[in-house]
Amino acid sequence: MFYTCLTGAADDAFAANSSSENRYCMISNDPPVNPTDILLESMFAQKKLFICTECGKSFSTQSNLKSHQRLHTCEKPFVCMFCNKAFAHKQSCNDHIRTHTGEKPFICGVCGKCFGKQAHLKTHSIIHTGEKSYSCRVCGKSFNLAQNLSRHQQIHTGEKIFTCLLCGKGFTRAVTLKSHQLIHTGQKPFQCNQCDKSFRHSVNLKNHQRIHTGVRPFSCDLCGKTFRQSVNLKIHKRIHTGERPFGCTECGKTFSQQSSLISHGRTHSNEKPFECSFCEKRFNNTNSLKLHQRIHTGEKPYSCEICGKTFSQGSHLRTHKKHVHAGGKQYICDKCGKRYSDKRNLKMHKCVYASI
Repeated sequence: MFYTCLTGAADDAFAANSSSENRYCMISNDPPVNPTDILLESMFAQKKLFICTECGKSFSTQSNLKSHQRLHTCEKPFVCMFCNKAFAHKQSCNDHIRTHTGEKPFICGVCGKCFGKQAHLKTHSIIHTGEKSYSCRVCGKSFNLAQNLSRHQQIHTGEKIFTCLLCGKGFTRAVTLKSHQLIHTGQKPFQCNQCDKSFRHSVNLKNHQRIHTGVRPFSCDLCGKTFRQSVNLKIHKRIHTGERPFGCTECGKTFSQQSSLISHGRTHSNEKPFECSFCEKRFNNTNSLKLHQRIHTGEKPYSCEICGKTFSQGSHLRTHKKHVHAGGKQYICDKCGKRYSDKRNLKMHKCVYASI
């Protein structure tokens, strides 16, 4: 026969079911039981576990289980009042509705930036802490987000698991594939409310709208030059650093931009995939095609703020301002003293002496 004393924390577990006479001392033929074990067993019995019959995952509340089960049933009871898009969870629907209303209730306490989703605010907050807790095992580079690390690691593996069913092109990310597929559909769902120009992606629309607003939020800390897009600032900084990370495997020539390397590569292959819709002349890059087409359209988007003269190319405007408004004919022939406003004209003039 064993005498077991039940005191302390276990009291509360037995308070509801035990009288004052037998609450503290029990006589039993069983060996003594640890009071803590009794308490934990009692607490576990009171806590209801709700288990999914499909996958065995457990939840602390029935509502959480019900929400989870919609993954298996594909039920989407929450519908957007603006576009009728359906969602499995109410929170997801509310987050989506904010894309229509423009509401951004989640505010960063450091910089005041607003977000439509709490998850986006949480991700943004890492910028201020500078925390980079995700490191690449191959090269040691660190990242502030797990998805950024995952995206980076595909550089080492070269794996492109997402394939376009229409053209067979492979991608490392599903979102990039989805973006690519808009090329085939021709869909441009994002429209500018200033000029009606349309874009495939919201980020392109956002960058375009800065042309109308004049906002250039990205500034070079070395020379103060400002840019509409962060990628343009990054490329610009290579002028100061001299970095040219993209090298041609054919001739070894290096470039500061990957697009320049791709365009250069076509000089070796003689590929000219971009055709003018007016005269069928072909070009190896889109920029050359765009400049050429202004011959047909007469478009001159670059205007001199001093005299109002317009130009089809930015380089022509810069040359005009340099030689007409800021110094005139500054290139002088060392043979005869003749002056020129353009270095190329001086070079051609010197050829006269070379041929004599």
